[in-house]
Order: sequence, then structure tokens, then C-alpha cells
Amino acid sequence: MLRMIYLALAVVGTIQPMRYFLQWFNENGYDLMAMVDAWHVNAATSGLVWDLTIAAAALTIWILAEVYVRKDYWVAPICIGATFCIGVSCGLPLYLYLRTRPIK
Repeated sequence: MLRMIYLALAVVGTIQPMRYFLQWFNENGYDLMAMVDAWHVNAATSGLVWDLTIAAAALTIWILAEVYVRKDYWVAPICIGATFCIGVSCGLPLYLYLRTRPIK
């Protein structure tokens, strides 16, 4: 049951942010640097960007440390890629979903 909650959160954590990103790109053109500039339009958005950046860095370090211990090498690229291409809202629940799979 818990695994399905993680999977559902990963799906929602993919769809919800991407809706806004795609809407912004459609309105403003597909310019990543313009989007980064938009993220820093005021102190509140800059704070949120830093909050998510630090969370993404912490998640990446945790994943890499766990991969080193668990020798589960295929999980890291998927979850780290999801974190930096989509967001922590996808990467974290996806990692938890994959990490809690049944042990054989």
C-alpha cells in the first residue's frame, strides 16, 4: 500500500509541475535561461528555488550514499535524473517507491 502511495506521488509530482512548466514555455518560448530568470523575479520565488535546490542536492547525496551501500546501481540515474529534470516532487517519491520494492 505504501509503495503505491509513493508511486502515485511520483506521478502527481511529475504531472503537476510539468503542467506549469509547459504552460510557461508555450507562453514565453522554450528558453531555459528566461525560465531561470522568471524563478528569481522576487525574494519569495528565489527562496523557493534555493529551498528546492538544496533539497535536490541532499536527495542526490542520499541516493548516491545508499547506492554505494546497497549496490543498487540502476536506481541512481533514474531518480537523480527525475529530480533534476522534473523536480524533487518526482525524484523523492520515485526513489522511495523503488527503494521499498520487495527484497528477493
